[in-house]
Amino acid sequence: MATLVTTITETLRYKGKLGQWSWVLHRVTGLGVVLFLILHVIDTSWAAFYPGQYAKAIGEYQSPLFTLGEFALVAAIIYHAMNGLRIVLFDFKPEWWHLQQKAAMIVLGASVVLLVPTFAIMFGHVLHYYDGNPDLVTISDIIQSQAQFLLGFVVIIAAALLLSLAYALITGETGTPARPNRRPSQFDAWMWRFMRLSGLLIVPLVFGHLAMVHLIQGVFDITTSGHSIVGTDAVNSSGKAVEFVGRRWDYLVAGVAIWRIYDGALLALVVVHGFNGLRYVVNDYAHDRVVRRALTLAIAFGAAALIILGFAALLAGVDETAYGIAKEGLESFSKVPTSPFGG
Repeated sequence: MATLVTTITETLRYKGKLGQWSWVLHRVTGLGVVLFLILHVIDTSWAAFYPGQYAKAIGEYQSPLFTLGEFALVAAIIYHAMNGLRIVLFDFKPEWWHLQQKAAMIVLGASVVLLVPTFAIMFGHVLHYYDGNPDLVTISDIIQSQAQFLLGFVVIIAAALLLSLAYALITGETGTPARPNRRPSQFDAWMWRFMRLSGLLIVPLVFGHLAMVHLIQGVFDITTSGHSIVGTDAVNSSGKAVEFVGRRWDYLVAGVAIWRIYDGALLALVVVHGFNGLRYVVNDYAHDRVVRRALTLAIAFGAAALIILGFAALLAGVDETAYGIAKEGLESFSKVPTSPFGG
């Protein structure tokens, strides 16, 4: 904790070095993306297993609060991706290290250039949706549902702490930090290479996903009856998000479910990349052995659980009966006309 406080205070008073701010932004945006990733994978799996719950989740995502979050998420993804490319470039071209500050400025400029038209298109989708005076989910509904995720996080971390503490008691291990290894382990060396390679593979995949779901289609169009489903020749007849997911996953090209493969590759790469980045953050700030091991266990469990859950949903798919279940679930959800902020 002391290290974290030092990082924050020193960053705030650091003068004249863009590299420090690039490092901070990269970590903050990465943590934000990982948080959304957890919610997104769990919610999307509901399309296959709990279609009624998925319909409710999409109703929340289309609220003004989450709409603001969508803009922040897209900004975080674009900056993190662009800065990640800078990191990869300089890792493999150390002779260009003297150009770091100039490269950081290019990353900021490129991020702004990409975000201006992106936000303009997204804002067009927002205006079109709210011009229809939709019923909006209330803030209390959002707090109630998101509290369940928070409770899940607390339970997982608490269980990991108890497990780590039990191990320490059994082995007689102290909580003091061990002497750092002079050389990275083979695992860490391999993960360093994986982070660079996966980052290069993730950029086109995630940018393609953003283009399809946030620009070409828009998150509001996935619940529009009769709207075409991006990347397919299918139509969302019911206007339910569950049908959007099901028709998209079932779309075949030469007998291959291309969007299941696309989403599966994106899922595996982003989860491992993101959670390993989270492990790096834990290693930087959690120096107590018990706490570090507990958080590492929670990260490993979380990554494995998300990958298993995501692939289970992709393999299960969405059947026709789910569309009716989603409709019933949405109708039972408390949605009344509200102010723009759901109050």
